[in-house]
Amino acid sequence: MSKRTTLISVKVIKGDINRALKKLKRRSSDCGHLLEVRDRKTYTKPTTARRREKQLAVRAQYKANILEKIEGGDTTVKWVEKVKKPYSKNNKSTPSEEKTIENYGLRMEK
Repeated sequence: MSKRTTLISVKVIKGDINRALKKLKRRSSDCGHLLEVRDRKTYTKPTTARRREKQLAVRAQYKANILEKIEGGDTTVKWVEKVKKPYSKNNKSTPSEEKTIENYGLRMEK
């Protein structure tokens, strides 16, 4: 863990446990303990960490430049964010594709 550990505590007021749990979750996510535990599960080589930081910095700079151009009135530039498609192990085809005999090149005879 980090050198400066802070304990998280929440008081339950008037027996409202749901509100106390909500506060506990918010405080635990704000302090970053779980993120640090996840990062420490696997070893990351220093070169990999530096490369990742550099990639993030390049992306942030690129995004800042694009947004600055858009705010400046440049209409030729567009900021497009990739949308991740849901992936399931059982169904690798896209939802628009239907599994029919014709898709496999087969025909049914009457």
